[in-house]
Amino acid sequence: MFQQNLSPVGDSLALSALCATIPLLTLFVLLGGLRLKAWVAGLISLGVSLLVAVVLFGMPVGQALLAGTEGAAFGFFPILWIVINAIWVYNLTVASGHFDVLRRSFERVSPDQRIQAMIIAFCFGALLEALAGFGTPVAITVVMLMALGFRPIKAAAVALIANTAPVAFGALATPIVTLAAVSSGASDDPRLNVETLGAMVGRQTPILAVIVPLVLVFVVDGRRGVRQTWLPALVCGAAFGLAQFVAANYISVPLADIVASLVAAAAVVLLLRVWTPSEVLTADRAVAEEEELESAGTAASGRRQPHGVSTSVTSSTGRAATSGSGSGSGSGSGDAPVHDSGAEVAKAYAPYGVIIVIFSIVNIPAVKEFLAQEPFTFAFAWPGLEVLNTAGEPVSTTTYAFNWLPAAGTLMILAGLITMLILKVSPGQALRTYGRTYVELKSAIITVMAVLALAYVMNLSGQTAALGAWLAGTGAAFALLSPILGWLGVAVTGSDTSANALFGALQVQTAAQAGLDPVLMAAANTSGGVLGKMVSPQNLAIAAAAVGMAGREGDIFRKVIGWSLGLLVLMCILVGLQSTAVLSWMVP
Repeated sequence: MFQQNLSPVGDSLALSALCATIPLLTLFVLLGGLRLKAWVAGLISLGVSLLVAVVLFGMPVGQALLAGTEGAAFGFFPILWIVINAIWVYNLTVASGHFDVLRRSFERVSPDQRIQAMIIAFCFGALLEALAGFGTPVAITVVMLMALGFRPIKAAAVALIANTAPVAFGALATPIVTLAAVSSGASDDPRLNVETLGAMVGRQTPILAVIVPLVLVFVVDGRRGVRQTWLPALVCGAAFGLAQFVAANYISVPLADIVASLVAAAAVVLLLRVWTPSEVLTADRAVAEEEELESAGTAASGRRQPHGVSTSVTSSTGRAATSGSGSGSGSGSGDAPVHDSGAEVAKAYAPYGVIIVIFSIVNIPAVKEFLAQEPFTFAFAWPGLEVLNTAGEPVSTTTYAFNWLPAAGTLMILAGLITMLILKVSPGQALRTYGRTYVELKSAIITVMAVLALAYVMNLSGQTAALGAWLAGTGAAFALLSPILGWLGVAVTGSDTSANALFGALQVQTAAQAGLDPVLMAAANTSGGVLGKMVSPQNLAIAAAAVGMAGREGDIFRKVIGWSLGLLVLMCILVGLQSTAVLSWMVP
């Protein structure tokens, strides 16, 4: 048995917290600085976290190793279980040829890559986040963007950045449900419930939603993109933010992202009926512009890749491959345009409709309660793992929950089986596609399991709690730092739900000590956490594997880290102002 000690290094909380950052710094330096492959960086950082846990935090070797095994298991189920099966459903549409139909349908909405980034990565990605979460939107939207002509690294960056504002309400508000559960136990404030916390988060993340589409068009096309498409970006962000605010405060917290994503998509589509950009950035044009730069021999062309590259998705791999022939729609490349029947378009959208229906049914309260019982769901103490917190109480994370049937990944398999029937994919082809999906994601599987093992070692050894307790000692200034705790939690675990479980109670307890509003501080953990999603090695590995760039996670990391930190600063300022008379009226 092991009892956590938050200041084991020299009896100093500050020094112990500094030591607790060593595994995180190792991970980020190896990824962003030395450009190691994510699975290598994850395994090395896991080793460092084990050394810190045993040597500096006094955790027995056996307990540290058991903590790592539980984390690795959690990394595969439920997280990778969702991602693998979600990509399998996508690959079924590729194998049947219906993904090309879906791609052409999106192209008909607008051939402009900047608009496509908003509709697919932001709106459609938000819908997937609302239903499944845990990396699913990144895994699916990134390959959709590639099929529309985005080069791999840009597709990955766009998908990761877009997966921010919806995260807090993802998987039908699972992060907020978790936050309410852990924070209500740390305070007798009656406002610490799902409705009030959801309302508070709904007064923070909508501000991010207004900004994110503008960031996306900048990533796709730089300043020209912002200058030419600021109107649809603003309409998209404002519609999403306003709908998310209204839904979270007045309709339903679990449905906030579903409402917001549909409203935002509808707003953009309606705008495009009466407005078009002064110039249209097609994949062909982006490639031509880059080739012109290269022929001019500019220094930038030696380092940059095209704004977009033509891609075609092969049924043998399910990944997009560069072809150099444009967007693949037939327009502008000398080929006759392809006209898809209404029935074929309906089939192309059917898998995602099936996903929406299945997840909606499973989340009906009566159904959800039924599936939460044995034999569909059961929990057990991880064998041999016995950890007590500083108060001498058993740590809840040593209990492993195995919800095999209601798990999102299992529901994705059910969606895949129905998709097979709709798209007329043979069982043999579906099985071969499933096997190839595992092969394609092998690097991501190692990375995610290693990073979650690292997170569990840090959490159970007391490293993460020591870091959080040190930040909490800043008093009233904690309001400015509160979102950073959430950011750190998500950056390490890849999950806003896990970050809330980790730091939610600490946020509330610190608020009481510093005279701050507990609802505001708890919500800040979630809202700050959404910005750590794009730099989480787990999500980086998923994005890289999905576009066939396994081993280049460091390149993607450098593309998004600046945006992650910049938006985090904005969130810190917002929460700081909400803790003062300037914006305190925003706190319910």
